[in-house]
Amino acid sequence: MYRKTSVPSSKKNIAAKSSTAPVKSISRIVSNLQQSTLPNGMKVITEPVPNVHSVSVGLWTETGSRDETLQTNGISHFIEHLVFKGTKKRNYIAISRSMEEVGGYLNAFTSKDQTCFYARCLDEHTGVAVDVLSDLVFNPIFPESELEKEKQVVIEEMKSSEDTPDDIIFDDFEKSIYGAHPMAMPIIGTEETVRSFSRAGMQKYMQQRYTTDKMLLVAAGNVRHEEMVRLAEKFIPKRKSPSQLPRVKFDPKAYQPVHLEVPKPINQAHVVMGFPFERDDKTYYAAMLLNTVLGGGMSSRLNLRVREKFGLVYTIYSFINASDESNEFGVYLGTDGGKVEKALKLVREELEKLAEKAVPDKELELSKAQLKGSIIMGQESMSSRMMRIARNEYYFGGDVPGDLVIEDINRVTAADVRKVAETLFKPSLYSTVIFKPKKK
Repeated sequence: MYRKTSVPSSKKNIAAKSSTAPVKSISRIVSNLQQSTLPNGMKVITEPVPNVHSVSVGLWTETGSRDETLQTNGISHFIEHLVFKGTKKRNYIAISRSMEEVGGYLNAFTSKDQTCFYARCLDEHTGVAVDVLSDLVFNPIFPESELEKEKQVVIEEMKSSEDTPDDIIFDDFEKSIYGAHPMAMPIIGTEETVRSFSRAGMQKYMQQRYTTDKMLLVAAGNVRHEEMVRLAEKFIPKRKSPSQLPRVKFDPKAYQPVHLEVPKPINQAHVVMGFPFERDDKTYYAAMLLNTVLGGGMSSRLNLRVREKFGLVYTIYSFINASDESNEFGVYLGTDGGKVEKALKLVREELEKLAEKAVPDKELELSKAQLKGSIIMGQESMSSRMMRIARNEYYFGGDVPGDLVIEDINRVTAADVRKVAETLFKPSLYSTVIFKPKKK
């Protein structure tokens, strides 16, 4: 399974995750993170959560499609598929049954920045989860008998994505805004690259990129840190890998706007307008609040004006996607092919308004409520906790306690939001990708 950067869990959930919220009490956000570094350089991070009976465990490596070349594009995703086909300890049937026979769940995903193998299970089976995950990552055999079959599976996955234009348009958008940088390449690769993958090539890539100094073992739920460290020492190789090859950095200043129209055999037009921008942790929550005000829910400006008032779209939302050195801002909308320009005109007007005039206090408080509420409710999912911890470690160098996050959100003023809007919303920066219905 692959996951676009524009889709932390599902791209249509981005707006909701990026909303805001005033919550008077912050006592519900409790974090007891503990961290250890193994002799091999891998970090073990746990968040014990009392009064639950499950645990979510993730084995992460800091490699994704942005670390590939034109010749190897898609190999991170393909490896993520192939490890499930057999290891030195288990064949593919044993892997499939390993978590299910203890009532658990096993899966993986690839993004631009990371690959994650994860399991959910009852707390009493945490050892099984760590055993299976480490087996997948450190003992894959890439059986030749499965190689060609899995290539066809991935190619069919590519073809099926062509039937979801509201999904693949994000590939074209990122291809446009990142130009020649590896961030432009699709996570799934191309048919040509996938057909070229070999067992030796995958083993070489894993040696170069699956290095323990860039790996995390993260668990959230009814778990003891000492036990996770013990399990890691038992199942994960003790040898330290060579340091990972450095990744190619992206400089947002090198960005050049692109405008692209692509005829497609579709009935509705799909549009993404946006741009990359330099990451600034100091204005992170102001940017998230700006995104929520603009297109973060049913009460957002884009939804109320473009959909409810003018009836031009069925779906419209804005999003911000984070990477380790840059972010993306964008707006997605789906509309009739003849209404694209009118809808985009309204979107641009809303961007201008946010840059010119401060958000009213009541609207800002509503947005804060959305964002804080989503953060607090996300704490109820052990998988969400586990993934938040890992991403924060990679992107920010550590997790931020929930109460401090709430304080940071509460401190954001209307002037802060406007300042970010003034910085970002410059018409000369906008790239636009449009999928238009082919003329019959």
